[in-house]
Amino acid sequence: MNKKVLTLFLLFAALMVSGTALGAEPLTLPSVDLSIGGSEGPEGVTKAIQIVLLLTLMTLAPAFILMMTSFTRLIIVFSILRQAMGVQQSPPNQVLIGLTLFMTFFIMSPALIKINETAVKPYMSGELTQATAFTKALDPLKGFMIKNTRKKDITLFQELANSDVTEEEIANIEQDKNLVSMLALVPAFITSELKTAFQIGFLIYLPFLVIDMVVASVLMSMGMMMLPPVMISLPFKLMLFVLADGWYLLVGSLVQSFH
Repeated sequence: MNKKVLTLFLLFAALMVSGTALGAEPLTLPSVDLSIGGSEGPEGVTKAIQIVLLLTLMTLAPAFILMMTSFTRLIIVFSILRQAMGVQQSPPNQVLIGLTLFMTFFIMSPALIKINETAVKPYMSGELTQATAFTKALDPLKGFMIKNTRKKDITLFQELANSDVTEEEIANIEQDKNLVSMLALVPAFITSELKTAFQIGFLIYLPFLVIDMVVASVLMSMGMMMLPPVMISLPFKLMLFVLADGWYLLVGSLVQSFH
């Protein structure tokens, strides 16, 4: 294989040399020019920096969706449900992520509508500056996160940040959202979401665990120790989930679990 590649390379080089010798135009490569032009004033530099920051925020958008919305709780519960049922790739990851995204938009729609009305539209019409619009956009998002975060977690990260906010102020933090910064609120929100998701997952796992134990006991009493219990229990778990209208109950309960 290497000899063939070497032969083709030599043949190509010979053709190039012969073409040049016969007066043919030599092969030219396009040139690339990367340059940074000067700015006539500080306004141009400021706009360039804003564009760079905007592109950076766009690359971090998936992390914002994961860390500051209901996405984390939903995807963890759906993953635990799939593992409890014993089905490895059904529903597939694309279906679960798509369902989780649309449920996230549905749950976050009041906050998104408020952000659009109080921050995006005034900023696009020139009524607000960029800094003011960003501050107003954070208020509905902070309100959602504070309502769904345990005060215990907020207190923990406020203490780790050496904040002067007292526990009494944190208890009434919904009235004054400025008492807690996003730097402390985001990890507190994620910690609270993880705890809630695992609590819901534990409750979902129990009925399927009972079915597995019953099937395993029956197979052992019949002497069928070589038969995998998962193979027998899977149809019963699917039947239980379908007869109980599990998706309807689970999706409705998850949506109602958010304040």
